[in-house]
Amino acid sequence: MDTMNKQNETRVTKPESNTARRIVGTIFGVIEILLAFRLIFKLLGANPDNGFVQGIYQVTQYIVGIFEGIFSRSATEGAETTAIFEPATLISMVVVALIAWAILKLMAPRTGTHVERTETTAHDHQTKQ
Repeated sequence: MDTMNKQNETRVTKPESNTARRIVGTIFGVIEILLAFRLIFKLLGANPDNGFVQGIYQVTQYIVGIFEGIFSRSATEGAETTAIFEPATLISMVVVALIAWAILKLMAPRTGTHVERTETTAHDHQTKQ
């Protein structure tokens, strides 16, 4: 009589939800876009009395204000506008991007693995003659 053992192993890998990563990524993405608008508006000498431009400046001032004074601004007078290069905005964009990268790296997706082992035994009856 021979006994035959057979083992099967099943691995089920289920990725966790990335909802939190998407939310954090979206928030930091919106902040970066607002800072990019501010940088472009300042460089092109946008009218600061315009409601949209004024709103962008007010919302982003909280972030940019932290970095003001590290480097001085440079202004260029034009016929109708004054273009301003604001290094604080550029620095804040880099810092926000680094913070976003670090937070998203800490929130790396984890996968849960479930291992299931099954063992079957089959008896082979042989008769000796």
